[in-house]
Amino acid sequence: MLLTRLADVSREVAAASARSRKIALLAGLFREAEPQDVPVVIPYLAGRLPQGRLGVGWKALGRPVAPAGEPTLTVREVDARLTELGKVSGPGSQAERARLVGELMGAATEEEQRFLLGLITGEVRQGALDAVAVEGLAGATGAAAGDVRRAVMLAGSLRTVAQALLTDGPAALDRFRLTVGRPVQPMLAHSASSVAEAVGKLGACAVEEKLDGIRVQVHRDGDSVRIHTRTLDDITDRLPEVTAAALELRGSRFILDGEVIAFDAAGRPRSSQETAGRVGSRVDVATAAAAVPVSPVFFDALSVDDRDLLDLPFAERHAELARLVPEPMRVRRALVSGPQDLPAAEEFLRETLLRGHEGVVVKSLDAAYSAGRRGASWLKVKPVHTLDLVVLAAEWGHGRRTGKLSNLHLGARAADGGFVMLGKTFKGMTDAMLTWQTGHLRGLAVREEGWGVVVRPELVVEIAYDGLQRSTRYPAGVTLRFARVIRYREDKRPEEADTVQTLLAAHPEVRP
Repeated sequence: MLLTRLADVSREVAAASARSRKIALLAGLFREAEPQDVPVVIPYLAGRLPQGRLGVGWKALGRPVAPAGEPTLTVREVDARLTELGKVSGPGSQAERARLVGELMGAATEEEQRFLLGLITGEVRQGALDAVAVEGLAGATGAAAGDVRRAVMLAGSLRTVAQALLTDGPAALDRFRLTVGRPVQPMLAHSASSVAEAVGKLGACAVEEKLDGIRVQVHRDGDSVRIHTRTLDDITDRLPEVTAAALELRGSRFILDGEVIAFDAAGRPRSSQETAGRVGSRVDVATAAAAVPVSPVFFDALSVDDRDLLDLPFAERHAELARLVPEPMRVRRALVSGPQDLPAAEEFLRETLLRGHEGVVVKSLDAAYSAGRRGASWLKVKPVHTLDLVVLAAEWGHGRRTGKLSNLHLGARAADGGFVMLGKTFKGMTDAMLTWQTGHLRGLAVREEGWGVVVRPELVVEIAYDGLQRSTRYPAGVTLRFARVIRYREDKRPEEADTVQTLLAAHPEVRP
């Protein structure tokens, strides 16, 4: 398949507002694709590179290259060139990367250059997410969308299922079954603004602690245990204590869903950064485990004794979980019969927050396990943290945001009256907001750089964030997690912005 076809569809999908139109565009693309194209086409549509980060900076990407007159690049050729680019390292690597980028861009048409630039910089955001691609595949092959979706969740890979479908047709879906040892994509939760909203939507439900740990899926087959992350990476060798815990459970063949989390001596959760650092450690596991031991906490059972539980109601799956897993190793929960029990549900949330956890997940007792999807039967409720911060600088955007000031540098007031940078964000901005802030910030600019502008610290912006984590990159020793813009506060003066001291006092679990 020619890259130009993929780039055209990406542009059209970005412009389409109707989901049905997006699905139709992808179905047409998949009908034309060869099975060997799928490992490239699927991630490219989602704005991902199969190679991951390439180490290519804007210095190499920013050099103008005359475009090709006619499209000749295929998606597999582009993939091969980017693979070669990703392998470059050592002395002279910067010049070699620049050469390879120049050769690739020189072989691309103007439209292909724009697509490649967005792809390499991570700015392809046309909404062709996996859920839409699943329906596009169904339309292209004549398979039922539900069957494709189930195969994807059991295979743990949209690309694997797509290749099988395009090669062998709908009959290929029968080979994808729930199997101990092969991870499946986890069920995810939508958000609700309050416990009242969640209980009102779900009725009879379980209100469970939402742990700020690392999602894991634990597979046991006799004496063999494998542990996988939310992204299906195998991390068994990093978590010997979780393997030991799984081997102590009553069953000998099962798949359990849960989290691993680190607790302090008082039984309170340690910072998510500590848990993530421990799980991410690949060397000297024994020392890491001694310094930051983690505990598994399970909340669902997907398979027990070769019995597929995915289609059972959550109440029945939890009964199987309780049969295998002792209570201290299960997530805390409260059962709620409906809105009449709302006070108990709200009290459970309050107690959960006092125990140091980040919120609750409210789960319908009747719901099946919708692996790989954000099911409406799981609703997470977390207190929303907000801050009024000051914009210190802004970076030029890329892709669809080219020509707009996008990535904001955010600062809080310091004790000396100055401002301390806490991090950056480009999230939560509408097109109208991007246009407005570009004009306004250019008017506040005290210095223009190649990457953007440094501005007078006068514009206050309200920011939502999920918490803090330690960081050596910023002067306060902390940075915001998942910061996003709510609105600009032109009614506030910069001296009314929140202070670093107030922020740190609100998050005693993070000590820089």
